[in-house]
Amino acid sequence: MELGLFAEARAELVPLPPDFAASPAALGVRLEIAMAESLWQEVLVLAEALVGNDAKLERPWVAWAYALRELERITEAQETLLTGRRLISRPSVLVDYNLACYAALLGELDEARALLVDVFNRDKSWREVAKCDPDLAVLFPQAAKKKKPRPADGA
Repeated sequence: MELGLFAEARAELVPLPPDFAASPAALGVRLEIAMAESLWQEVLVLAEALVGNDAKLERPWVAWAYALRELERITEAQETLLTGRRLISRPSVLVDYNLACYAALLGELDEARALLVDVFNRDKSWREVAKCDPDLAVLFPQAAKKKKPRPADGA
């Protein structure tokens, strides 16, 4: 996966015993491959399965919401991640950052700003990320013209 050889990574999963292939570890690897390949429908299925196994894990919630966002189902993305945020053991800055993006895309600008203030207070480095994020262009119009692509990790 680290080499970008996703077909090969998928092929490595084929000979796994069925019990292990359905394990959270194997599903997690499949989720990361699907995210890297922008296979959003597959991400939805895998993330939901992983959440069903352990709702306290952050990564499946972030991936699930991000896939919905990429499918332009922003309200569902926001609702999904809000649900996840309540269940995740210790939500990272990425959770609130993505929620700020969804709020901005939905025109909830006060909510987006409030979330970003919290994000920036927790980790100042996110300010530069936010300035270049097209999802937040309404909040940073002059900086968003640079339009850098969003990271594949769902940020």
